Amino acid sequence: MTAGTQLTNTSSGASDMAHIVLTFDDNKLAGTLYGPFDENLARIEQKLGVDIRSKGNQLAIKGESTAAEQARRALDYLYGLVQAGTELSPSEVDGAVRLAQAADDQLSLPTFEGKGKLAAAQISTRKRTVYARSANQDAYMRALERAELVFGIGPAGTGKTFLAVAYAAMLLERGMVDRIVLSRPAVEAGERLGFLPGDMREKVDPYLRPLYDALYDMMPADKVERALAADVIEIAPLAFMRGRTLSNAVVILDEAQNTTPMQMKMFLTRLGENGRMIVTGDPSQIDLPPNTKSGLVEALDVLGDVAGIVTVRFNEKDVVRHPLVAAIVDAYDRRTGTGQPTTRRNDG
Repeated sequence: MTAGTQLTNTSSGASDMAHIVLTFDDNKLAGTLYGPFDENLARIEQKLGVDIRSKGNQLAIKGESTAAEQARRALDYLYGLVQAGTELSPSEVDGAVRLAQAADDQLSLPTFEGKGKLAAAQISTRKRTVYARSANQDAYMRALERAELVFGIGPAGTGKTFLAVAYAAMLLERGMVDRIVLSRPAVEAGERLGFLPGDMREKVDPYLRPLYDALYDMMPADKVERALAADVIEIAPLAFMRGRTLSNAVVILDEAQNTTPMQMKMFLTRLGENGRMIVTGDPSQIDLPPNTKSGLVEALDVLGDVAGIVTVRFNEKDVVRHPLVAAIVDAYDRRTGTGQPTTRRNDG
């Protein structure tokens, strides 16, 4: 329970309903928690089907006991974020609800502490702190901390690429690695873009834009530009990785579903001393020519039993973009029958 928060919980027995009262020690922070016109409370009510009434620094939560307890966990967690100076967005609120629900769905969830308290994994740089917004994001962020090779697999909008770049930026800022290497296969998503003018960086920039966006989100723009100019942050087209050994670096391969088996093997064997490698991709969005096997799909099969490699699988429940994105992903998965398990760990 967050410091300064008091809890009273009573249930009505046969109806399995609960009445939970939360009291916060700072009226101003409580108001920030509630949001303008209590919109954050309304969002939690809608997500969990509970009734939340505010009176000053006190909240009364009424509803089915499991849902009411999930609302309590979410609110307690969000109050902790507010205390830490985090500005709450609808995505932060949705993430807190997902984590609170996951604490019931997965009893071994690493973020579920004793006494019903949530504490999500986080990545911090001088510019920004990012918190996990789902159980699989939490598992992914913790995997990045402990494993030298991590596969982040799942649909668009789940944060797999953003969190990989954020983690790399954090390690670089703390001096734990000397550089970041960003790579992505230059495969067009069903379009023919034709000849691209400019030097190598200008040619591959369009393909690496999501990685740049994440870098600028986690680091000041001037530092990113200086690091790019000094090759501390390096853009390395996948075709040019052969023969290299990447030591003291975080190496990220994005859109890995569009690699061939030969390219994937070549990339994975570049890992050097004190190196970390993060591979992200979505096997449901392969843009390779017909009858060409995906290197990512093969690698997941071949390396499934190799100790020290962690694979985290995201699904539509982890989508942190517009709510419609999750619905779109789910609709396509139902049509193609590509439902996948959520998380697989191969860390021995």
